[in-house]
Amino acid sequence: LASVVTRKREGSMSEGGAAPAVTQMAADGGSSSLQLPCVFSPKSRRYLALCAQDGRLRIWNTDSKTLQQEYVPSAHLSATCTCIAWGPCRTVKEGPQRKKRKSEAVQVEEKADLLAMGTAAGTVLIYSTAKGVLHCTLDGGHSGGVNCVQWHPEDSLLYSGSDDTNIIEWDLQTGKTRSKWKADRAAVTSLCVSPDGKLLLSAGQIIKMWDLATKEVYRKFTGHSTAVTTLRFATTRPPDSNGLYFLSGAAHDRLLSVWQVREDGKDKNSVVSFTLTDEPQDIDLIASNSKEEVRLVCLPCDGQLHLFEHFLNGPCKKPLSPSCTVQMSDTKDSPSPIPLLAAALGADTRTVLLAYGNHLQPVMEKVEINTAERHICFTRDVQTSLSLSMETSVSKVKIPIVNTKSRVLIPGLPGHQAPVKATPQGSEKRKKDSDTKEMSIAERLGEINLSAVSTEKGSTKGTTSLQTDNFAVLLVQGLESNDVNILNKVFQTRKEMVIKKTVARLPLPAILPLVEEVSVRFLAVLMVRWLKAVLMHHTSYLASLPDLVTQLGVLYHMIESRVKMFHKLTKLHGKLYLLMTQVMAGGTHEMQMSPNSVV
Repeated sequence: LASVVTRKREGSMSEGGAAPAVTQMAADGGSSSLQLPCVFSPKSRRYLALCAQDGRLRIWNTDSKTLQQEYVPSAHLSATCTCIAWGPCRTVKEGPQRKKRKSEAVQVEEKADLLAMGTAAGTVLIYSTAKGVLHCTLDGGHSGGVNCVQWHPEDSLLYSGSDDTNIIEWDLQTGKTRSKWKADRAAVTSLCVSPDGKLLLSAGQIIKMWDLATKEVYRKFTGHSTAVTTLRFATTRPPDSNGLYFLSGAAHDRLLSVWQVREDGKDKNSVVSFTLTDEPQDIDLIASNSKEEVRLVCLPCDGQLHLFEHFLNGPCKKPLSPSCTVQMSDTKDSPSPIPLLAAALGADTRTVLLAYGNHLQPVMEKVEINTAERHICFTRDVQTSLSLSMETSVSKVKIPIVNTKSRVLIPGLPGHQAPVKATPQGSEKRKKDSDTKEMSIAERLGEINLSAVSTEKGSTKGTTSLQTDNFAVLLVQGLESNDVNILNKVFQTRKEMVIKKTVARLPLPAILPLVEEVSVRFLAVLMVRWLKAVLMHHTSYLASLPDLVTQLGVLYHMIESRVKMFHKLTKLHGKLYLLMTQVMAGGTHEMQMSPNSVV
């Protein structure tokens, strides 16, 4: 918590623009794995796939600006999604369809379907967006976390690089390992397959080009002092071998290097370098069939966008500046920057598809960039955009039908309880005043048995305590209404497992009010368990909040003072233990000497 608050204090405006909270952690010296994956689908750019702070995979529709699908890979911390990659577009049968006549036959459109997700546990998940289910799980290959995944453009093959320094070629038809080889002494942090599917680029601190037919090193490139995080081919493979170019970017490196693969092997140094305001986070380019022109957009970790246009006509010693730099800011009196999450070049040379805002609720928009201006700043009202997109989404809720004699406690958020309907029994008519009513807050409080379960013989039919989801409902109600009675009842529970499950079931808007309430009651011993559960389940969400210092400053100073006091208490405990040991030893010695004194 102290490190999160400290990074929030350091997240100020830089000379080139903004430093967003989530991506700034990597720039401040943290690991680049803290960057949350966010990628547009290929070709049509119809979907945006991203993994947010809560660990869920969300697929957004860029046309309707709504949430298309949501998938939770695993609640376990070790299965955190570290990288995602869209597979090649293919034709997908979404269900049984009527056989069409020859006159009705139309050209089948290829859509983006499969999505590969690498996890920190060493497994690779293949998710089908067309069916909305997990296609398969590739496990048993890596002993370390997966850092990068890359699809083969034609065959049903997938390549993954891991912390265990190995590269694995997966066969998706069988779901098993097809080939595995050691790539480097260090961890494999980036992969890229050539457009013709014959070469593979891998990188740790050294960039290696592999011949996929023989799995042997074709060429090596050195020039980055830190781990390479980005690899992209800039051109397709022309008839002459001197026209193949690729780009590379590394952690804590503000240069994007362009390398030429020469037939004579004289390609030890990069031919062109592009200057950035921060280390590269995302790159999109259109691979050129010719060996001269390259046009790309790059998103550094500081949330800006750089557009580069260059002709690859020989080495260039001086680093090139971007043709245009784009930033986003809000419409407040004192404007603050809005971080850009992903960017994709459109079919038009001046159109760029942007995703900006928060990973939990991104905003997607197509903008036209005028390269005649070197610096462009778009002002947007993010809250208005979010409210419009939320109104278009419709939630389908199935209403359960239960018996009138049953008493129901419905889990969920306040305001989302499903009404209770009675089942018709024979010819009995419905009564206007039904006995089935939703329990009030007072009745729910009466159902909670916070004391120890009675073990007496006559208490077999006693009231049972509520489940953890009902605790979550009551806790949300108490935080929204500031009801001290409800909060006291919930906070008095001593079962640590109940506390963990209750905090895990809380919605994200209730996390910050809970932390503020815990900071007020922090003198109580039980509040430490609640704070521990919040930090275990929702630290990533707290790190994404913009005003964390002002909201959690009291709790931060309280923890800091307790840490300072702990050292003094440890010394006092040692002295008291030594004193009590001497007193006990002295008392034992007197008891042994007392018979002699009596004699």
